[in-house]
Amino acid sequence: LKHVEILDAKTKDKLCFLDKVGNIFTFNPQWYPARQSIRLDPKGKSLKDEDVLQHLPVGTTATFYFRDLGAQISWVTVFLTEYAGPLLIYLMFYFRVPFIYAPKYDFTTSKHWVVHLACMCHSFHYVKRLLETLFVHRFSHGTMPLRNIFKNCTYYWGFAAWMAYYINHPLYTPPSESTHTQTLNIQLHIFCQIGNFSIHIALRNLRPPGSKTRKIPYPTKNPFTWIFLLVSCPNYTYELGSWLGFTLMTQCLPVAAFTLVGFIQMTVWAKGKHRSYLKEFRDYPTLRSPILPFIL
Repeated sequence: LKHVEILDAKTKDKLCFLDKVGNIFTFNPQWYPARQSIRLDPKGKSLKDEDVLQHLPVGTTATFYFRDLGAQISWVTVFLTEYAGPLLIYLMFYFRVPFIYAPKYDFTTSKHWVVHLACMCHSFHYVKRLLETLFVHRFSHGTMPLRNIFKNCTYYWGFAAWMAYYINHPLYTPPSESTHTQTLNIQLHIFCQIGNFSIHIALRNLRPPGSKTRKIPYPTKNPFTWIFLLVSCPNYTYELGSWLGFTLMTQCLPVAAFTLVGFIQMTVWAKGKHRSYLKEFRDYPTLRSPILPFIL
């Protein structure tokens, strides 16, 4: 290449230049690498970090387009923040700290065993998520827009407070179900928590440390991963099952609402990932559905 330009995708003003090695230098120091989106077309997709300049479809003169992605924050920070919030918020309602319920109920405990069980299940779920964020997940992208942390925390923290307020309310009435039925609900929740963790481990093992390699996930010797035969995103399938068990256990409207909204969002993500698998891998198993076997 004899000449390389990088223009603003909106104004077409010249913003950056490349050195002989291919490093990008901007005229504005606030555009650190995580904020930079470089494209061949102003409205096209961003080039990947691993793309090589010599392999791109350009001639001896190349013009690239730059877009500022805005302030960025690491995925780990976002996940830790959005998961730690529900854990602490729920426990505040469970222990009935002052200013939540009437003063006479401050630091009292519920007489219903379902309330205590729900607290254990909810706490275990978010402790699991925090530990997975620290020790299991390998992120293909290091950062996300800073604004996402406010959106995500509003969702997780808000629903946690809504659920916890009613489940731990002094006037909460537990489901009038038999112990056997409640045992099945608890088993469903625990089974799906283990399944979700198993899928996360399987996905982690597909990607070597420090790489962005994408492979087709297949079942392993772990029986919880055999659902890969039928769905592309079994981690979402198990997540749905665990919250369904929690909904049946508590029979609380806010929990049902959280489960429904989560199912809708996970379906959108699963469909997108399923399409991505089909597009990227020609030999991708056609029997698989995005999230629910043979249905969705």
